[in-house]
Amino acid sequence: MIYEFLDRKPDYPESVFVAPSADIIGDVVLGKESSVWFNTTIRGDVNWIEIGERTNIQDNACIHVMNQTGPTRIGSEVTVGHNAMIHGCTIHDRALIGIHATVLDKAVIESDVMVAAGSLVPPGKRLEAGYMYMGSPARQTRKLTDEEVASIKEHADNYVKYSRAYMQKDTYETNPFYTRG
Repeated sequence: MIYEFLDRKPDYPESVFVAPSADIIGDVVLGKESSVWFNTTIRGDVNWIEIGERTNIQDNACIHVMNQTGPTRIGSEVTVGHNAMIHGCTIHDRALIGIHATVLDKAVIESDVMVAAGSLVPPGKRLEAGYMYMGSPARQTRKLTDEEVASIKEHADNYVKYSRAYMQKDTYETNPFYTRG
């Protein structure tokens, strides 16, 4: 559902895929070729949310803001994993937020960062570029390899392809992502 709230309506180009069960509310801007997957909520009601280009917000994720004091900014080519919780924070370009991870108020995640599944990034914490973080609270565990940094962009590229397949209503025979052995 796309929902206007207090005269603010979500804004995004035709190249964005929004699953029918996703809810996008209020002052939300999405960049080109981004995707919002099933049962996701992006609620820009008491502040604004900005999401860059080629970013994917996966199933059951929740993105919200801090009332009047903390918008949420998510850069380009970011992957937000299934069931992630993003609240009133800033995530720069090319980050991967793992399944069921939580990023809280005023946290800053620099570019080229991986946050492991199930991790908790506490309020106000800054995650330095080029590292893996994991745990609760999230701690820097090691430097990312060149392959891991490249894989962040690959995840974004794949989700652009997936969203195009959904938007074109491909069949199993024509969809290059489906195989059944």
